[in-house]
Amino acid sequence: MVDMRDVVIDKVTINIGVGESGEKLEKAKSVIKLLTSGNPTITKARRTSREFGIRQDQPIGVKVTLKGEEMDRFLKAALWVKNNKCLSYSFSERGSYSFGISDYTDFKGMKYNPEIGIFGMDVVVTFKRRGGYRIAKRWLSPRKVPEKIRVKREEMMKFMKENYNVEILEVG
Repeated sequence: MVDMRDVVIDKVTINIGVGESGEKLEKAKSVIKLLTSGNPTITKARRTSREFGIRQDQPIGVKVTLKGEEMDRFLKAALWVKNNKCLSYSFSERGSYSFGISDYTDFKGMKYNPEIGIFGMDVVVTFKRRGGYRIAKRWLSPRKVPEKIRVKREEMMKFMKENYNVEILEVG
């Protein structure tokens, strides 16, 4: 019998922020297509920032959301890049774990392509309970997710240790 309180991974989101549109954005798109089978979405700036020369709604990055077997395959490869080690502060109180990868060529089988250059990425793993979170996403009468349904840091760490053989390092 399946326990509805089991912790599972809902999705994995990969984000590459380049800060500008144009050729760099297209190269970032091609990097995501190389690493995943997903079709990347363009992300836009939320507000104007004169220091960085960014206008509101200007395309500044790409992201892709993975689920299912593709998510599992990518997550195993990304954790391999990080030597199957996680930092304890990377786990949030809100049900997610995030880490960065400084160069896409660190993945197995990837070689440096001078036409693309070097791109790093942020990886966010979102957790949920097997039977939870519908309460927040339902169409009729959505509500805040109750405390007893939220996934705790300790539960996420335990899940990563058991299912992905990850070593968690206590820092700071």
